[in-house]
Amino acid sequence: MKDYMVRATAANAQIRAFAITSRETVEHARSVHNLSPVVTAALGRLMSGGAMMGSMLKGEKDLLTLQIKGAGPVHGLTVTADARGNVKGYADHPQAMMPPNSVGKLDVGGVIGAGVLTVIKDMGLKEPYSSTIELTTGEIGDDLTYYFAASEQIPSSVALGVLMDRNNTVKQAGGFIIQLMPYTSEEIIAELEEKLTHMSSVTTLLEEGSTPEQILKAVLGDMELEITDTLPVRFYCNCSKERVEKVLVSLGKKELQDLIEEGKDVEINCHFCNTNYVFTVDEIKRL
Repeated sequence: MKDYMVRATAANAQIRAFAITSRETVEHARSVHNLSPVVTAALGRLMSGGAMMGSMLKGEKDLLTLQIKGAGPVHGLTVTADARGNVKGYADHPQAMMPPNSVGKLDVGGVIGAGVLTVIKDMGLKEPYSSTIELTTGEIGDDLTYYFAASEQIPSSVALGVLMDRNNTVKQAGGFIIQLMPYTSEEIIAELEEKLTHMSSVTTLLEEGSTPEQILKAVLGDMELEITDTLPVRFYCNCSKERVEKVLVSLGKKELQDLIEEGKDVEINCHFCNTNYVFTVDEIKRL
């Protein structure tokens, strides 16, 4: 199944919902960054959540960035997404390891540790909108749920999951976000809470073959669910040698002159896609 997400409404537009399948996207991140299984799970969850949150942006050029900084061995995760289903991300320590948690699962909360989540929305205004919250569990779904409640005053349920195969590749990845509008009735809220309490995990549903549409149907099927949009999802980095040239130029003439005098090629790495760009001394002279 190709990666994609759906957007939907339910209960006569009292609820809005998003669901995603992102196995290929997360596997691409695992492969290019050589991530450990637990870091794959952590970054994969944040990328899945980021892709859905990116689709909430209004403008074509708007960008969303999610940054987690924690005391655990991975130290930090960064994800950027746009409104068109493009998402990219990296981990500060891609090979960080952590023993399984008390129920024998990948310990995402442990590898992240206590810390903060910062959400940055660049909507082409003078200053980007930025909001920082303390992590509640480090499990990412819980933290994004808390972010929506604390920073955007939108009661939400965020569920995210990554299932690893025995050969340490990504077997399943995806999630959903369900949000209540300000005018949602108490009856609908109670019905939704009941459904969410008895629902299988995201990875269980994906492993059973559920599509994003079917995942939302499992929660909202009795509430006049209406799929409003379908969007392809992919790992996409817009870096290029031309963009990296601009970064080098911004260093200033003195810095570039120092690099020239060292007489060595300069190699610059893109954190997001792990591509290396090499500049010869002659190229730096030209810059």
